[in-house]
Amino acid sequence: MNSVVLLSFVIAYFVILLVVAYFTSRNSNNESFFIGNKNSNWMLVAFGMIGTSLSGVTFVSVPGTVGLAAFSYGQVVIGYLLGYFVIAYVLLPLYYRLNLTSIYNYLEHRFGIISYKTGALFFIISRTLGATARLYLVINVLQIFILKDLGISFGLTTFIILIMILLYTFEGGVKTIVYTDTLQTTFMLLGLVVCMIYIMSNMNHSIGSTLHELSKTNLTKIFNTDTNSSGFFLKSILGGMFITIGMTGLDQEMMQKNISVKTLKDSQKNMITFSVIMVVVNFLFLLLGGVLFLYGKANNVVVPGDDLFPTIALKGFMPAAISIIFIIALISALFPSADGALTALTSSFCLDILGLKRRDELSEKQNKRTRLTVHITFAAIFFLIVMGFKLMDSKSIIDIILKVAGFTYGPLLGLFAFGILTKRKVNDRLSLYICLLAPLLILGIDFVNNIEWWQKQVNVEGAWVDGVKTLSHTIFGNFKIGTELLIYNGILTFLGLYLISKPQPVPVEVKTILEHGAY
Repeated sequence: MNSVVLLSFVIAYFVILLVVAYFTSRNSNNESFFIGNKNSNWMLVAFGMIGTSLSGVTFVSVPGTVGLAAFSYGQVVIGYLLGYFVIAYVLLPLYYRLNLTSIYNYLEHRFGIISYKTGALFFIISRTLGATARLYLVINVLQIFILKDLGISFGLTTFIILIMILLYTFEGGVKTIVYTDTLQTTFMLLGLVVCMIYIMSNMNHSIGSTLHELSKTNLTKIFNTDTNSSGFFLKSILGGMFITIGMTGLDQEMMQKNISVKTLKDSQKNMITFSVIMVVVNFLFLLLGGVLFLYGKANNVVVPGDDLFPTIALKGFMPAAISIIFIIALISALFPSADGALTALTSSFCLDILGLKRRDELSEKQNKRTRLTVHITFAAIFFLIVMGFKLMDSKSIIDIILKVAGFTYGPLLGLFAFGILTKRKVNDRLSLYICLLAPLLILGIDFVNNIEWWQKQVNVEGAWVDGVKTLSHTIFGNFKIGTELLIYNGILTFLGLYLISKPQPVPVEVKTILEHGAY
C-alpha cells in the first residue's frame, strides 16, 4: 500500500477531529475542560471510554500475544469485569457524595493535604508512563510501516502527533473528548470487525471453524492452572480486578469522564454498560489474534507479536481498502488514550498540585493561562518519554504497561483502601514516605523474582545477573509474580499506613462530609 495514500488518510482523519473539536469547544471554560460542566451524556461516555481503555495496545499487542500465550489474557479480562462492578457500587457513590472535581480530594477529606497531593502525584506518574507507552506503540507502527518510507524520523512523527492532540484538546478538554472518543471508538471497532471478517472469509473460515483450528494447537486455552506460573488463573483474575480498580476507579482520567455525567445512577449505568462491552470486545481481539496467527502461518509471516497485525495489514497481505481501514482504526486507537491522558494530567496538576480552585484571587483568565501552560508542558514531557521508549525498543508493550501499573497504582490502591476500610487517622506528613517506600520494595522483589523479564527489557549481561537468578531460585523456587503485583504493592502500602496511624475516630465534620456529602 502506497505510504503517501495512507498518510493522506491520517491527515484527513485529523481534520475531522479538528472540526468536531471546533464545534464542541465553543463557549468552553475551565469547568468544561475539567469535568465537561457535569453535563455529559452517559451513553456517549460509556462508548467513548472503550476506546480510551483499549487503546493501540489492545488493538496491536493483545492479538500478538495469542501465538505465544493462547487466550490466557482472557483471565485478566474476567478480572476487569469484577473490578468494574467494584468501581460502580463502591467508588462512584463516594465520588458523587463528595461532589468531586478531582477524585483525589477524597484523600484530603480523609487524611489531609499531604496524602491528597501524594495520591495526585502517583496518578500523574502512573498515567504519564502508561499513556506514553501506549502512544509509543502506535507511533512506532506508523513509523515503521508508513513514515519511514517517506524519510520522516520517529522524533518528528512523535512531535507532529502531539501537536495534533494539543490542537483539538486545547480549549474543550473533557467536553470535546467525550465526542471525539465516541467517534474514535466507532472507527476502531469497525476496523477490528472488518479486518477479522476479511481474513476469515479469505481463509474460508467461520468463527466456529476458526476456533476449531485454534483448539487443535491448544491456542483457545484460557485458564492456566500452574500455581507457580506468573499467568496462574487466580493471580491473573485478581490482578486484572485490582488493575481495573487502580487504572480506572482510582484514575482521574477515567473517572473525570464518569463524574462529568449528571447523576450517580447514570454514571453507574455508564460503568456497567461499558464493562460488558469491554469484555466482549477484548475477547473479539483475542479471536482476531487467533485469526492472524492462522493467516500468518499460512503465509509464512514470522515477526514479533506486536508487529503481526500491522505486517499482515500493510505489507501486501490485504487489499488496499482493508489497509486504509486498518490505519484509520489504528490512529483511532492512538488518540483516545493520549488525548484523555493529556487532559486528565493537566486537570490533576492544575487542581490537585497547583490548587487552582482554592486560589480565589485568580481570575478565570489567569486560571486558563496556567491551564494552557501546564497542558503544553505535559505534551513536552510525553515527547521525551516516548523517545525513551524508542531507545528501549520493547516488542511487548502490554507487558510493560501492566508492570508499570503494578508499581505506580499500588500506593493509590493502598491509600483509598485504608481510607474506606478503616476509621484510623494516619500521620499525614509520613504518608508520602510510605507511598514511596512500598513500590521501591516491590520493585526490588519483582526484579529478583522476574530477572529474566527485566534482563530482556534492558539488555543487561554479566555475572551478577546469574547471581540474581540463583538468589531468585533460592527465595522463590519456581514461583513467579504476575499481574497480582499491584495487590502486593497495595497491601504493603496499607500496612505502612497502619503503622503510621492511630485508632482514633475521624473528626465529626469530616465524617459528616464522607457519609452525607459536602452539599
